[in-house]
Amino acid sequence: MNPTWRDEQHPSFIRFIASFLSANSYRLNFLPISPDFIFNNGGLSVAFIFETTWDPDKASVVFSRVERLKAQFRLLYVVIGVPTREQNDSFNHLYFKYGVELGRPTFVPVRDPEMGFEKIVKIAHARGVCKRQDAVGTMRSERERAVQGMDMFLRVVTSIPGIDNHDANALVQSIGSIEAISKASKSFILETTDLSVEKAERIVRFFRDPKNYLSPKLD
Repeated sequence: MNPTWRDEQHPSFIRFIASFLSANSYRLNFLPISPDFIFNNGGLSVAFIFETTWDPDKASVVFSRVERLKAQFRLLYVVIGVPTREQNDSFNHLYFKYGVELGRPTFVPVRDPEMGFEKIVKIAHARGVCKRQDAVGTMRSERERAVQGMDMFLRVVTSIPGIDNHDANALVQSIGSIEAISKASKSFILETTDLSVEKAERIVRFFRDPKNYLSPKLD
């Protein structure tokens, strides 16, 4: 939390914020940051401007600050307290008057400060969950690609006459890729794996003889 923002609020509201954060497993720090709040969820930073009560006389200051901070933070939200119909209408009028680009950043009108802060925490938490899901999805995709790659490796290597899955696994663990195996000498294969001399010769002959590597081997 920005300490300047904190000093402008009623102490009871700051106590509410501290209690709400603690109940939701957040740790509150006071730092001289540019926005009013920055939440960090698993390495993802989400910034917030929080105007607890809309004041039309400060509109130019608010929208200028928004323009400045949206260039600094990829994820920026602006929470605006509009407890009355008149304040809500005033905010909507000035929002379009100042030519704010829709969705950049997202504005969130709320009825009262407590509701506004609850919205802030929910938004920050949701963005963190989305980031974790994206990370899990990426890991799953990478794992699937690795499994597919290993399956293709085994299919290629076991297409060599006399080479079984055990031999193929020994080759990938000791030598690596198909390209590396194709360039390996018989002596190197014998030094790094438990394959027999006959199998090492078959592998070298397979990759050296065009009649073998240019003919289709896979079903």
